Amino acid sequence: MGRLAARVLDFLTIDPLRIRSVLRLVLIALIALLIYHSRVEHRFEGVFNAVLVVYTLVAVAFLVVVLFGPDREWFGWVSTAVDVVIVMALCMASGPGTIALYPIFFLLPISVAFLERPLVTGLLGAGAALGYLLAWVAYATGTEKLSGRVPVMVYVQVGCLLWLTAAITALSYTLARRQGRVLALLEVRRRLVAESMRADERSNRQLSEQLHDGPLQNLLAARLDLDELREGPTDAGFDRLDAALRETVSALRTTVSTLHPQVLEQVGLSAAVGELAQVNEQRWGTPVRTELADVGRPESQTLIYRAARELLANALKHARATRLDVTLRRESDATVLRVIDDGVGFDPTILDDRVAEGHIGLASLVVGIEAAGGAIDIDPRPGQGTVVTVTVPDKTESVWPQQI
Repeated sequence: MGRLAARVLDFLTIDPLRIRSVLRLVLIALIALLIYHSRVEHRFEGVFNAVLVVYTLVAVAFLVVVLFGPDREWFGWVSTAVDVVIVMALCMASGPGTIALYPIFFLLPISVAFLERPLVTGLLGAGAALGYLLAWVAYATGTEKLSGRVPVMVYVQVGCLLWLTAAITALSYTLARRQGRVLALLEVRRRLVAESMRADERSNRQLSEQLHDGPLQNLLAARLDLDELREGPTDAGFDRLDAALRETVSALRTTVSTLHPQVLEQVGLSAAVGELAQVNEQRWGTPVRTELADVGRPESQTLIYRAARELLANALKHARATRLDVTLRRESDATVLRVIDDGVGFDPTILDDRVAEGHIGLASLVVGIEAAGGAIDIDPRPGQGTVVTVTVPDKTESVWPQQI
């Protein structure tokens, strides 16, 4: 039963017009109950009842179309126009009974707030307040008892309607802003996923080329040396074979370590970051000074290792740094990694542009750290380098797939 109710609720709330069409029928029922129990006399009783019946039939037909028919952008505008026209017609037909319809004017702008259109909500709310006032003015003008004077209480009620309009418009604006942010996040996620897939393809291609140009060529050369040794064994031949095999083993170990850092599992995060710094120093010829406290094996060690690898690569490839400082330490219940370079600096505002160009490493790292409940602080110093601080708590808030 609970699942059925949840599915029905999901079906109705997926489109604001659906839930609004259902609420309209409830509103009509409330109008009928309100009129029945208030027992007010209407100026044109027959016209009032006819308008209410027509409103009910239109509401039922509109609900059927919204639930089972094709979506149309103009449905919302037509729905709003019908509500306003019908309510005004009810007020004009009721005359003195307009006072009994006062709560309905509160419900109109609230129902439009579901459409997440602040301007429409504000205009409808203001129109409802003005319509309520005009209905009373028309009634007071044609009634000798009131002598054209509108009761003071009516102005108070109009003020309440205007306050409600302001509140509901603000709510609708908030919902629209949140929807905009959600859509923007979904677009960023879509782009990240697309670029991640392309990055995987590039990584696989690079790995294939690396294996083909390195270990595979060495093995082919070793096989040729082995064929020669079968015909005539020589010390030089065995030396060449041994050198080719050693070089192949070294290249394969480097590749395996890149794909999965064994040292991270064996001796912990500090040693793994130290080895990573040493490898980058040897590869690029840039001094990397390390200050690594023993932080053990925190739950987030894979994410922090990935951050160290990404930040070192960015500093050496793009920042043109001539020196790097890497520190790793514990602070309260978190692990803190800091990478300092003396390169050209970094502008955090171009992060979205970098993603659009296909460079998703740093962007996906930021998303991963924030998803784990951590934070990454980028302090650019134009002309003097960049300081990047990564803080990840021991207990991560969510599981983030790590790509090492």
